[in-house]
Amino acid sequence: MKIAANTVDEYIAAAPEERQEALRRIRALLREHLPQGFEERLGYGMPAFVVPHDLYPAGYHCDPSLPLPFVSFANQKNFVALYHMGLYASPEDMAWFKASWDAKACGKLDMGKSCIRFKNMAKIPWPLLEQLATRMTPKDWIARYEAAFKSPR
Repeated sequence: MKIAANTVDEYIAAAPEERQEALRRIRALLREHLPQGFEERLGYGMPAFVVPHDLYPAGYHCDPSLPLPFVSFANQKNFVALYHMGLYASPEDMAWFKASWDAKACGKLDMGKSCIRFKNMAKIPWPLLEQLATRMTPKDWIARYEAAFKSPR
């Protein structure tokens, strides 16, 4: 669900009222717990945290004029999504995340390669997301990102 916005605040304010608190809380969690060096902005039409060009001048391989994306969140038609590229790039972190998911408290994990879908805002596992946010520094992310291009596909 595309939201026309020029700032993260505008994006959250334009989301459905029943999801705004969850979006604000995800933003606050990421701002507080992501390691130093990630930068907040709108990216691909949603709030994002990226590795800025001053830390990684090469930028994103799809468009080097863009900074390297790391994590973003969005209001979608039927859910709130958290897109964490580090999970996609790190089998170890993915295994940790899946093993740490509490299905009794949060329901069945609804996830794609890097997209975690939250349909029930009351069942978002905030402590797990805090832990996830701390697991990878910009330096770690750059190393994993670059290693992905050196591996045979």
